[in-house]
Amino acid sequence: MTALGFLYPGHSAEDDYPRIEQLLGSDVRLDVVHTDIGEDAHRPDALRRMGSAERLAAGVEELRMAGADSVVWACTSGSFVYGWEGAHEQVRGLARTAGLPASSTSFAFVHAARELGARRVAVGATYPDDVAALFAEFLRAGGLEVTGVKGSGIITAAEVGTWGEKEVFALARSADTPDADVILLPDTALHTAAHLLALEKELGKPVLTANQVSVWEGLRLADRRVNAPSLGSLFTREPIVQV
Repeated sequence: MTALGFLYPGHSAEDDYPRIEQLLGSDVRLDVVHTDIGEDAHRPDALRRMGSAERLAAGVEELRMAGADSVVWACTSGSFVYGWEGAHEQVRGLARTAGLPASSTSFAFVHAARELGARRVAVGATYPDDVAALFAEFLRAGGLEVTGVKGSGIITAAEVGTWGEKEVFALARSADTPDADVILLPDTALHTAAHLLALEKELGKPVLTANQVSVWEGLRLADRRVNAPSLGSLFTREPIVQV
């Protein structure tokens, strides 16, 4: 049994995790511990407080006691808002506190895009434009070309959590650009696990979403690969290898 630990801020789309666990259909357990979200606001100052070392450390012991093999800070905006170097320091601190391999959803997006051999990515974000621009800057620091960024202006994770299939598909379609290899939908507050195959079919290219890549990153840290095509191109056995 491989146990993956996730620190998830507040309560919005955490039900994606038991759904993904079921779709993995393997000896993988996903353990989710909720961290204090503080002020629910997609503003840089509030997001930096949400991702502080103190708030992340508060949930680590529960994951350690559960026998987690790796830990992922399952929050995109609460990691990229620190910038490339700051986000590295964030996960280094998390790894030291947990005594486990650690990462965050922001790095998961970069690693997953590389896994698929993608160089050009389009971003469909729920965030306001200024926060979405910070994510694009983070991706560029990770060596990816951002072909377009579509923000949605939503301030709270609570509102994002109310979005359904219609809104998710509209966001993905509006974000797509002809030259993008992959479409990225950041925000772990967005329900996407049920829509991955349909999104890829409609758009004709891989789609990476926050909770999906967070789980994949946890598996990567634990040195596991699981073939689960229902979770999209990222979870197929033979990803494109970047050269």
